[in-house]
Parts: sequence; C-alpha cells; structure tokens
Amino acid sequence: MQLLVVNRLLDPGSEFRVHRHWYLSTAMDALLGTNFAVAEKDRLYRCLDRVLEHKQELFLWLRQKWADLFHAEFEVLLYDLTSTYFEGAMEENPKAKYGHSRDKRTDCLQLVIALVITTDGFPLAYEVLDGNTSDRTTLRGFLEKIEKTYGKAKRMWVMDRGIPSEEILQEMRDPAREIFYLVGTPKGKIQQYEKKWLDLPWQQVRESVEVKLFEQDGELYVLAKSAGRQAKETAMRRKRLARLLRKLRAMRRSPSFTRPVVDALGRRESSSGPCVPFRADGSTQRRPASGAGDIPVSCGQENNSKRRNGAMGTTCCAPISPQEIPACCGRATCS
Repeated sequence: MQLLVVNRLLDPGSEFRVHRHWYLSTAMDALLGTNFAVAEKDRLYRCLDRVLEHKQELFLWLRQKWADLFHAEFEVLLYDLTSTYFEGAMEENPKAKYGHSRDKRTDCLQLVIALVITTDGFPLAYEVLDGNTSDRTTLRGFLEKIEKTYGKAKRMWVMDRGIPSEEILQEMRDPAREIFYLVGTPKGKIQQYEKKWLDLPWQQVRESVEVKLFEQDGELYVLAKSAGRQAKETAMRRKRLARLLRKLRAMRRSPSFTRPVVDALGRRESSSGPCVPFRADGSTQRRPASGAGDIPVSCGQENNSKRRNGAMGTTCCAPISPQEIPACCGRATCS
C-alpha cells in the first residue's frame, strides 16, 4: 500500500507500470526495506481489493482532510458515467455485460463506472455497475447514497441531459429535499420554447457571457451565449483544418498522386468535420456539378457512370483557403 500511495503522489501510473518500470527505476526498495516481491503485479492488484472493504470509511476520512487542508466546498456536485471494455470472456466477472459502449466497442463486454466529484475534482462516491446499466436508472441511488453518507444539505447537482428522467427531476424539485440541479434541456423542450427565447433580451453576466432567462413550471431555463467558447471552438476547427492542409501539401510533394494517396486523403478528411462543397465566393451552398464559381478540387476517385455525362463524383475537402485548394487537389469539381 505504501508503494502505491507514493507512486500516486509522485508519478501516477497503472499497477502494471509500477511492476514493470517504475519500481525498478527508483530507490523504493531501500526506502521501504523490501525487495522486488513488494512490486509483484498480482500483489499490487490484490492490495486494491483489500482497500475496497474500507471504501465508505475512506471517503469520509478523505472528505474531512480535503475540508481541513484545502477548504474544499461540497455544495456543487458533478455526476457522470463512463464505460470501460474488456478483451476476453470475463467469465469470473458477473458485472461484465454487453451494453451501450462509449468506446464504440459493442463487440466487447464492459463495465459502467459512475462517479460524483466536486468542482475541485475531489471524488465523493463511485460505483462499478453492470455493463448494461442504463444511465437513467442510476441517479436516484446516488442521491440517496450522498445524503446517507454526508447528510442532507443544499446541494447543486450538475449532469448531462441523458442522465435524469423527468420523474427524478420532479422528486428533486421537492422543497423538503433542498436539492437543486443544472441539467441540459431536452431537445424537445428547446423546440417548444424556441419562440419564447427569441423574444427575450440578452443579459450580460460576465465579460464574454450573455444569457436569456425565463421560468416555466417551477424550472428556470437558461440560454447561454459565450464568446469565449465560440472562439475556442473556432480555434479547434481551424487547427484541424490546418492539419489537413499540411497533409494535402505533403501529398502534393509526393512523386505521384496515386490511388493509395487518394484513399488516405478520404480517411483524413473525416477527422476535419462535415464536408460541404466550397464556392470561390466563400459560400457553401450546394450547386450542380461544374457550376460557375466552384473551386477545383479532386479528393476522390472518378465515378465512371457520371464521367460519361461530363461530370465527376468527388469528395470535397472544403472549407480550405480558396487559394490553396487548386494547387493541392487537382482539376475536378465538387458535385
């Protein structure tokens, strides 16, 4: 246990990494007065099993330490779930089951992990659930678990829109429970109240954040607009497009623009976001093939059936600078 604690504090890594690399590169054997047997991988794994039975007491002790050392606050709680999959039969783990895979590995057995943390990142509770557990069935148990462990208090729960059901939200609105929540509005309600939002004025709450507020059926709806978030998203997309453009330039310098290169471009294109035809005037409105103003682009293989009619089926790699596309891609037009 001492070895694992020191590793988490100094150079966090997996138990297997401690076993294969970290222990051998440190002086922990001299500091602990032990030999390599203390870093044997199965021994490290079993150590965590021994801690599991003290999980409740450990969380209570840690909460008090965080409050004493860091003056941590526990009024706002973030709740989310994730999944982890396994390569194998997992015959000795009854919780490993097929379910909704966030890793897109529907062919593998998995577990679902639910976690409650504070805004400072301090964990207050977690559970390892069956792999086929639905997100909507987990919140009620965690509400009761937090109240039972840490007592009732005015707490704000922050979570994704797919986690709570309307029934659970109704229970949370009970004044006797003193529970508040911040959750994404379902898309159906966004469409329902769209006209109402459009008629409301924007209110500035921070230098780059504006909101629209209205109350309906005991809930306060907030529509937020963040210039900082918009700038961040724009910068991320420009970074992806710049990376794609660098790859296009590298292809231009290649000896021949062969079929393997075309296939590679198609794969890389998918990482840059939705692809739409790009016009020389800067618009992205769809037009017939070979329309005036279309930028010459050739990112895919010709479609022979279309070629007989004087057109070519291609894959667009726009939006990219209109000055760069002709030099990079060739002479076909986007359809």
